[in-house]
Order: sequence, then structure tokens, then C-alpha cells
Amino acid sequence: MPNKIALITGASRGLGRAMAAALTAKGVTVIGTYHSNKTEAEATAAAIAAHGGKAIFLQLDTGAVASFPAFAAALRNVLAAEGRDRFDFLVNNAGTGLHAPFAETRESDFDALMNIHFKGVFFLTQTLLPLIEDGGRIVNLSSGLARFCQPGSSAYAAMKGAVEVLTRYLAKELGPRGIAVNTVAPGAIETDFSGGRVRDDKNVNAFIAGVTALGRAGLPEDIGGAVAALLSDECRWINAQRIEISGGMFV
Repeated sequence: MPNKIALITGASRGLGRAMAAALTAKGVTVIGTYHSNKTEAEATAAAIAAHGGKAIFLQLDTGAVASFPAFAAALRNVLAAEGRDRFDFLVNNAGTGLHAPFAETRESDFDALMNIHFKGVFFLTQTLLPLIEDGGRIVNLSSGLARFCQPGSSAYAAMKGAVEVLTRYLAKELGPRGIAVNTVAPGAIETDFSGGRVRDDKNVNAFIAGVTALGRAGLPEDIGGAVAALLSDECRWINAQRIEISGGMFV
């Protein structure tokens, strides 16, 4: 996919970093965002450059809607430096976790999740629409938890369910521009997400392996490669779909 540009939110670590690595390996230039850890973002860009790819990072708080116009202006400058005025792929990946029983979930935690996982996705996509190429693609991140239920994930999963509905509406309304919009729903992945529970807690990891048809927890590369494949020309006719990438959890 040479000469394509992808914008990936939360690309400095975890799943976003794996997506950036997989896309740059295919010749896509990645513009990634990071929330606060500039050093981590620079390390990710350097690692990608060491493998012949190109990643450029911009700071963005995806839960702060008021900052989106300024971010779009900064993005225009980066695109201009690349000889473009639009980009091809938007991946709404940035996110945080919350593990709390329904009865103990605080309003402040709920609002923080909503701002990042749903409101931010809604309005960042809206803000960036003029910068997305006709015939481009949007991938929104959901979760396997929007299909199966695990106690302690009610607020997080509800936000992801909202994103899945939004995805279908975006596919319908952006269809006249030839923009395909899909949801990717990872299962449990070994990253630092939610304090690294799946990666670092042997009991949690063993439980995940036991309820997964392929017998292990997921790895970041499992998701990165799948997103890169979904954005390839071979998958251009996939639209308005929820694609779970979980190795067969709870089937």
C-alpha cells in the first residue's frame, strides 16, 4: 500500500504500535497520536524507522473534544509536508480501561470512558472528515466484551457497543464518498492495557487461554496484522462489519 497515509490514535504503544508496525511494513506512512508520553512515541517512531518505515507522532487527548480543531490544523501541516492535503485511513484506537463492578462504577469514571471511547471517537471523526480521502477507510476499535460478558466491564463494554452502532451509521452516511467503515473487536491481548492484567497475571492469562478456541491469549501482532489486512485493497468491499479478532473466545 505505498503512498498511503494512515492516522492511528494511541499509536505509541500496545495495539496501536502493532498496527503502526504492520502498516509501515506495507509501505504506509503512519501519523500516530500519543497522549502524554512523548519519549515512548519517539521510541516507537525510531523502531519503525529502523525497519525502513515512517511514523510521525502528534500529541492528542482523544477525550478533549475542544482540542480537535487545533489538532486538525497540526495534522494539515504534517500532511502538507508529505505532499498531501488528505489522508487515507483513520484508525480510532486510543483508549483506557476500567475494571469495576456495575454497582461500584463512579460517574466520573463513566464520563472519562465515554469521552475517550465514544464522544471522542464521534467528534474526532467528524472533525477529520474533510481530511479523509474519498474512497478511504475508517476502522473503529471495539472489544470482544461487547459480545460476551465479564463482570467488571459494564461501562467499558457499553461504550464499545455504542461504537459498533456508530460504525454502521458512518458506513451508511459516508458511503456516497466511497468511505468504508468497519469495527475491529479484539479479544484479550497481552499488552499493558488495564494494568497489563492479561499479560502479567498468570491466572488471568491461563483463564483466557482456557476459554479461547486457539488455546492462548492474543498478542498485539495478531491485531496489528489483521488491521493492516483489513485496510488492504483486497478488503475494499468489506463495509459496515464487526470483525472480532479473539482467537475464538467463548465460542
